[in-house]
Amino acid sequence: MNKTLKFFTVAFVALVAVAFTVPNNNVGDGYKIGDIAEDFSLKNIDGKMVSLSDYKDAKGFIITFTCNTCPYAVMYEDRIIELDKKYAPKGYPVIAIMPNNTSIKPGDNLEAMKKRAASKGFTFPYLIDAKQEVFPKFGATKTPHIFVLDKKESGLVVEYIGAIDDNYKDASAVKTKYVEDAVDALIKGEEVPLKETRAIGCSIKV
Repeated sequence: MNKTLKFFTVAFVALVAVAFTVPNNNVGDGYKIGDIAEDFSLKNIDGKMVSLSDYKDAKGFIITFTCNTCPYAVMYEDRIIELDKKYAPKGYPVIAIMPNNTSIKPGDNLEAMKKRAASKGFTFPYLIDAKQEVFPKFGATKTPHIFVLDKKESGLVVEYIGAIDDNYKDASAVKTKYVEDAVDALIKGEEVPLKETRAIGCSIKV
């Protein structure tokens, strides 16, 4: 290999390495454990604007970034519904947010969200992050991606970030229910046993 070809080969490899290692500042750089989450106002499938401050009696929230079109999100829908049924009465309701760019994923537009929520019987708000301003603040990168918030005097503290459980394929084969363990600990006034896991799902489309 002559020197010129070798130089360009090395340069190309370095460029590729940089492309895959430089962080995307729009995602993944949001809230960390212990941070205070800001409130937001997003449109629900019923046309009304929803904010966390609307939930005066809430002790916290299970925020899930999800969508209609990702197979991982679809596989978790029933489990998200069960989380809301179990924990909303205990003060930790589910708030679902659809973060995708709908020009890239038209199957995630508001009308499609309405149909999906109706067919599945969603018991929680299904909000659209139309301007894609909320999910970067959280640092969400996948659908689904979960953030458990706990209401304290200082504000809504981020207590857990990651996956719902350890088996997206088969709910009956789950060994560790990360979100349930986190919320159960908060209800008891205890430390969350595992604060972060890797979210498994489809990349958010921007």
